[in-house]
Amino acid sequence: MASLPVVAIIGRPNVGKSTLFNRLVGKRLALVDDRPGVTRDRREGDANLVGLDFRVVDTAGYEEDAAATLPGRTRAQTEAAVAMADVALFMIDARAGLVPLDEEIARWLRGATIPIILVANKAEGKAGETGILESLALGFGDPVQLSAEHGEGMGELFEALLPHIDRPEGEEAEEEDEDNPDAPLKLAIVGRPNAGKSTLINRMLGEDRLITGPEAGITRDSIAVDWLWPDPKEKRERAVRLIDTAGMRKKALVQDKLEKLSVADARHAIDYAEVVVLLLDATRGLEAQDLRIADAVLQEGRALVVAINKWDVAEDASRLFNGVRAALEEGLSQVKGVPVLTVSAATGKGLDMLLQVAFETREAWSKRIGTGELNRWFERAVEANPPPAPGGKRIKLRYLTQAKTRPPGFVLFGTRVDQLPMSYQRYLINGIGRDLGFGAVPVRLTLRAPKNPFVT
Repeated sequence: MASLPVVAIIGRPNVGKSTLFNRLVGKRLALVDDRPGVTRDRREGDANLVGLDFRVVDTAGYEEDAAATLPGRTRAQTEAAVAMADVALFMIDARAGLVPLDEEIARWLRGATIPIILVANKAEGKAGETGILESLALGFGDPVQLSAEHGEGMGELFEALLPHIDRPEGEEAEEEDEDNPDAPLKLAIVGRPNAGKSTLINRMLGEDRLITGPEAGITRDSIAVDWLWPDPKEKRERAVRLIDTAGMRKKALVQDKLEKLSVADARHAIDYAEVVVLLLDATRGLEAQDLRIADAVLQEGRALVVAINKWDVAEDASRLFNGVRAALEEGLSQVKGVPVLTVSAATGKGLDMLLQVAFETREAWSKRIGTGELNRWFERAVEANPPPAPGGKRIKLRYLTQAKTRPPGFVLFGTRVDQLPMSYQRYLINGIGRDLGFGAVPVRLTLRAPKNPFVT
């Protein structure tokens, strides 16, 4: 697959980097708020600007704090983004004019080995004229004047980028085929704050790609990272798109606007994913909020895997594991037998097994059963346990067909199916999952009666 050129957006906090990022990718992927420092990890997305395709990287606002602090660790992510980019957009706020931090960033970028394009954001109207003139002193030439919020100046940005990232004619990015078993596995990691989600992904990647630390709520945006997992079983590399998400606390505890946006972003990441790993903290066990998150994953029709992290420091491990499994069986009515694994983000133990199970779970989530095989099973299931006859009137079940995959959805045709008890529907759903190889992925069942009212 041809790799896209990479463009990094650099600048101090609150100059509009995430707004430009969203404009270029055509979606509100990055959280935007008036407060500085909303973005922490670097976020990537596929951009198209007047037919020019590239990979754009949104970075945190560059700050000068000590390396060990959260702003310092954030700055390291920005520096890593520049190291991997083909060109950088250095953004300033034209209305605010130059500030000392802009000059500090400029000094740092002068040592970069990639082209730097100066971008003066918020340049609409006369309010930005002074800042535009001041920016000439930074030594990067005339700035591209634009308004990321209103979409002005995108043509000028295209002209500035074109000499640096135009690809050879005929070279196109390969489209992902969701039905292709070799397509990247879209794997989201969710859980309560401080469960170790970012640490887990960093351990998988073998690098400090995401900011971690003891502070709760470090991750705000949902961050997607493409990765090749060296599958030890198949002895080949398999593509994975890892999605880190913000910690999801109990709804009543989420009051801050930014945290609400972060949780909403995490829920969007669940919608995007194929398989979702619910990460538990072994030192805290399974809590009611974990069950709420698991239920939300299944309600969205995503395949669920539960991983207990920090297993290397777990106390009374056997009792903890059995307790988690029992609580899941009792608390999740939609599915039975959700995979429960133990991992350690600190040591890397159990990660290959987690990835193996995730790929197998996606395969089940994408599975399609032929109509003949499905109805042979259906006839046996009805014969073993006939439907009830409410009010003495028999419910006649005719046949079953699979209407969709991802998640698997089935349509049951028959008469008086509107009176079929939920307990019997659950009997069929559980049997489909258990007997036809769908395992613990969520199965949907829709009931349909014949259109002819005289059919009985």
